[in-house]
Amino acid sequence: MQLDDFMEYEVDDDAQRRRLAEEKSYEILDHLESFEHRFAAATGGGDQFGSVSPGIFVGRANYPNVSTGILSPVGHEADAARYETSGDWYEEGVSISDVFRRRTALLNASQPADRDAHQARRTADTSPRGDDGLPQVHDAWNGFLGTQREVAIADQPVDVEVALADGPTVDFDLGRDDISTPTGPRAAAAGAQLGENPHVPRPVQKTLEDDDWRAQGAINYLYNRGFDVYEINTILSAGALGQTDQRRLVPTRWSITAVDDTVGQFLRGSIRTNPSVDTVRVYHDSYLGNDFFVVLAPGNWEFELVEAKAAGSIWNPGGEEPWYASDREGREGRTGYPEETAGAYHAARLGVLEHLDEIGRSGKALVVRYVSSDYWGPAGVWQVRESVRHAFAGTDGEAETLREAVTGVADRLPVPLSALRRKSTMVAGLQSTLSSWE
Repeated sequence: MQLDDFMEYEVDDDAQRRRLAEEKSYEILDHLESFEHRFAAATGGGDQFGSVSPGIFVGRANYPNVSTGILSPVGHEADAARYETSGDWYEEGVSISDVFRRRTALLNASQPADRDAHQARRTADTSPRGDDGLPQVHDAWNGFLGTQREVAIADQPVDVEVALADGPTVDFDLGRDDISTPTGPRAAAAGAQLGENPHVPRPVQKTLEDDDWRAQGAINYLYNRGFDVYEINTILSAGALGQTDQRRLVPTRWSITAVDDTVGQFLRGSIRTNPSVDTVRVYHDSYLGNDFFVVLAPGNWEFELVEAKAAGSIWNPGGEEPWYASDREGREGRTGYPEETAGAYHAARLGVLEHLDEIGRSGKALVVRYVSSDYWGPAGVWQVRESVRHAFAGTDGEAETLREAVTGVADRLPVPLSALRRKSTMVAGLQSTLSSWE
């Protein structure tokens, strides 16, 4: 394929995704128009406004020259906490329109990270950049970066005063990968300062005070102290975890997967010596146009995620058949990034491992995700994590064999068993084992 042909296909594909999303919900345009009115009222036509920030955003565009932002729910300050992504969204039963409504309400006031990183470290002996090129921010407690970090480590939304350098712009990313929730309007920030002294939980203070604590250990420490991954990935993203000279900003998209993976590795080690489950069980959850089937079977730890995305959907706009992806690991885990299923892999694996750890068992796990055309916009990988978590809280069924369980899953989805066999190492291995007895 010629390069020009490839580029033309990509542009057309993205345009078709955008068109499909707009056909599903013109409410998005209404939300954006509503934001413009709220923004004008909040600023009074000026370039400064007060708000309540529930979180932060670190971009990955132009890496390693990342930008860092403070999120403000303009016009919705009274219930700011509801606008930050969390597991509570599942409990509320938010729709995809709700997700877009909340994200379009969040103004991302951002600055290039270097602007304050250089100033904050002007008297330091080491370089303002680490080996990976990202700004080191371990002592950045002043200026815009300092305000952003205070917001990230606080346990409640924080009062902030934000000064803008220009007005907001909007650009939605509707690619096939839906790791992050959609981003709302973005504006260049001239500066920001706290309007109050935020409360920082003691365990977070402890991780900040320990100069020699590696990021992985700090992440697991916070998780074991009752912090959910949503809170931890925000703290990691702000560069507030790890050995002092290694603390640096982490793009939000990467921090989400990094925390899921780190906690998942910890839990996999915890269940290693647990006895295996003794029956084959199938669990199910359906949410936001996604069906999740989780099959647990006796044996050593093994995990596989298989995804099937419906033809004609926003995730497979030009396809005539479902688009399949899969990644897996054995008892020792995996060393490479799950290229086909990306952040959904670590989110789904975390939900399975949490359940096995809770019941004190180990076993094989196959997760099958079917993405229908009803999933018309990128809600974010949180819905994968929460759907798998909640699958274990619902009703489940018992199967005599793994083959019976997989056949039952295929029968309940527009996905033929033959397709699962071609894409799933676990199912293909099952077929191979059966064939050897014929």
